[in-house]
Amino acid sequence: MDLLYYIRLMRRNWLLILLSLALGVAAAFTVTANTPPKYVATISMLVSGYDKEGSLSTAYQAGMLSQQRVQSYATLLSSRRVVSQIASGEEVARIQANITVEAVPSTVLLRATVSDTDPARAARTANALGEAFSRMINEIERPTPNSRPTVKVTMVDQADVPTVPISPRPTVNLAIAIAIALFVGIGSLVLRDRLDTTIKSSETLQQASKSSVLGIIDYERDARRHPLIVRKEGRSSRSEAFRSLRTNLQFIGIDRQPKSLVVTSCLPGEGKSSTSANLAITLAQAGWRVILVDGDLRRPSIPGYLGIEGAVGLTDVLIDKARLEEAVQTWSEPNLSVLPSGRIPPNPSELLASRGMRQMLATLSETYDMVIIDAPPLLPVTDAATLAAISDGTLLVARYGKTRREHLARAVDALSSINARVVGSVLNFTPARSNRHYGYGYDPKVKTLTSV
Repeated sequence: MDLLYYIRLMRRNWLLILLSLALGVAAAFTVTANTPPKYVATISMLVSGYDKEGSLSTAYQAGMLSQQRVQSYATLLSSRRVVSQIASGEEVARIQANITVEAVPSTVLLRATVSDTDPARAARTANALGEAFSRMINEIERPTPNSRPTVKVTMVDQADVPTVPISPRPTVNLAIAIAIALFVGIGSLVLRDRLDTTIKSSETLQQASKSSVLGIIDYERDARRHPLIVRKEGRSSRSEAFRSLRTNLQFIGIDRQPKSLVVTSCLPGEGKSSTSANLAITLAQAGWRVILVDGDLRRPSIPGYLGIEGAVGLTDVLIDKARLEEAVQTWSEPNLSVLPSGRIPPNPSELLASRGMRQMLATLSETYDMVIIDAPPLLPVTDAATLAAISDGTLLVARYGKTRREHLARAVDALSSINARVVGSVLNFTPARSNRHYGYGYDPKVKTLTSV
């Protein structure tokens, strides 16, 4: 997967990303509005040692003693002992939690900050803390009660009342919210795409089926109510897709052109029956002598699609209850004949694997230019594999967003195990990028050639 793939993924799901950004911005404004402002007051203190004799050596020793004390004082400054001198009760813990002390590197300076929702109170607390700490150091650093302290702490900079709060920061909150929203939105898209094993591109279908993609059939809203392409004078996008499939079928084997073709899918509901019917219609429109055989002896659907009677058909011929000529029906297309499934038998697999089925298929292949067999799905039953074994080729139909790669791999393995020839695959119900169909047609109202 390259960068272009992810760009396309985000472009297809831009509404989800926009929704994620909107939620992030709303969360940022909510957090900012509900966060009380916080102010920070800062004091600076100098830690120094007493030079008793005024000599250079004693001054150096006093400086070293001050540097040694700085790190310890940084911890001591926020201790309960110091804070309890300026507050009492529950205030001690609150003030301790809002004190930050740092020792300025390579110096003998201490910097203490006190945060509070009240700017004036923050400044008073910081100044009082500095004074209390200076007094405490003056007491604990005396060798004896009456001697001078060895180290003293002097407040260098007192705290001023802050005017600008350090939080909330609307710009920072908004930037963080946008970053998190983009990360969550795009991350969820990529994760969902990586976990989704359904077929959603011709490249994925080609890899999973190990065969060429011969056709991509667009989804149309009225395809369920009107599955055949004879409507709209054959000028729909689905009609063009089936014409393209017809053209590609002519080039799948120059030296070994199949005369019998099994059309099947992995599971029910992937559009293999409508593909069989429309492919047969398209071939017949091109002048081919075609017969469409309903080989689904469990759930036949071809008679319903074509609007014909299906009481007598394939099963009657195989059990010698009817002759082949009597069971075959002609359809509205002059070159298209149909052999319905007939009555549903109790043993479909045995009938399809019989010698009579082989002989009948050989007869049909000699009579017609193309025999198209609508077979049951491959994975639930073995009927399709049985038909594929005695036919010249198999066309696999996959449904966009429903057929899974693992199911397609199992179907291909099942066909490979019986040495069936997979001539190609079709991606069905793909989302149409545009409802506009480009081509040339004749408008009887205008009486001129127009682009439609």
